[in-house]
Amino acid sequence: MDAHALHPATSTGIPNRKLAIWTFIGSECLFFASLISVYLVYKGKSLVGPYPSEIFEIPLVTVGTALLLFSSLFVVLALNGCEQGNRKKFLGWLAMTILCGLFFIGMQVYEFTHFFHEGLTMQKNLFGASFFTLTGFHGTHVTIGVIWLLSIFIEGVRGHVPPAKALNFEIAALYWHFVDVVWIVIFPVVYLMNS
Repeated sequence: MDAHALHPATSTGIPNRKLAIWTFIGSECLFFASLISVYLVYKGKSLVGPYPSEIFEIPLVTVGTALLLFSSLFVVLALNGCEQGNRKKFLGWLAMTILCGLFFIGMQVYEFTHFFHEGLTMQKNLFGASFFTLTGFHGTHVTIGVIWLLSIFIEGVRGHVPPAKALNFEIAALYWHFVDVVWIVIFPVVYLMNS
């Protein structure tokens, strides 16, 4: 049975819940666009250090970025397993997605702690204020995504995510892709184009 067959037709042809997540993602794009704009406006205007070039650990963040981007592929493979009714494929790739997300969160916690010990706080300079706000909100979104995917994983282990309910997982996967796409913008703007 088609995963979307259980949902009544809408005037857009898209299930209401899927339309709702797309609307939410659109509003979140505006939110992150404003945070990235503020970061760019304040970029290079700090009067006191530490400055980005003094404290960034680009190799670590690059590994975290790569894992976060691979997690988008993993969530697609998990969704495919869910839609096919292949529980092993679904749970295996979903577990990989969650592990990548957890690594990214751990990397960010380490980074924030390291920066704090180097003397960078939100109150220290404009870089600190805009950096912690932008990356902190993104990290919060990743954490929400990991919790959401973890709850689906637990339901999947219990056998409560059959192909007919794949839309529930697809909505979470759309959110996860959004979190990844936002990082694709943040990573070069913050880490690679620092002054």
